[in-house]
Amino acid sequence: MPELPPFHLAFPVTDLARARQFYGKFLGCPEGRSSDEWVDFNFRGHQLVAHLVKSMAGEEPVNLVEDMQVPVRHFGLVLPMQEWQMLAERFRAAGMEFLIEPRVRFRGQPGEQATMFLRDPFGNALEFKAFSDPGRLFAK
Repeated sequence: MPELPPFHLAFPVTDLARARQFYGKFLGCPEGRSSDEWVDFNFRGHQLVAHLVKSMAGEEPVNLVEDMQVPVRHFGLVLPMQEWQMLAERFRAAGMEFLIEPRVRFRGQPGEQATMFLRDPFGNALEFKAFSDPGRLFAK
C-alpha cells in the first residue's frame, strides 16, 4: 500500500499560549505558521491547527468500547510500545488526569492494543495507542 500524505486536523482552543505550552513544549510538536487566530503544529508529520475560540461548546457524545465510555470526537497517535509507555509515565509525572487510564483493550483479539485517553487543556480528547505488533493496526 502506498504511503499516505500527512493529514490536517483543526481543533478549538481558548488560549493560544496554553496551546503552545501543551502541544509545543510538553508534547514536543514544532510550531509552523501562525496568526493571532491560529497556530499550526507538526504532530509527527501531520498538521494540527489550533484555532482560537471564545468558548468550548457543550457536552460531547461518547460510545461504549469494551467497558469504556470513549469520547467520539478525539484524535491522537499510534506510537511504538516503548514510546507509548514512556508517554504514559510522562503524563502521570505531570499529574495529568486520564479519561481512560493506560490499559490494554481487546486483549487476545486481533486488534489488541495499549490505549490511554486524556484531555488537552481545552477539553479536546486525545488518544494515544500502541500495538505489540504494529502490523496488526488494521487486523480483523
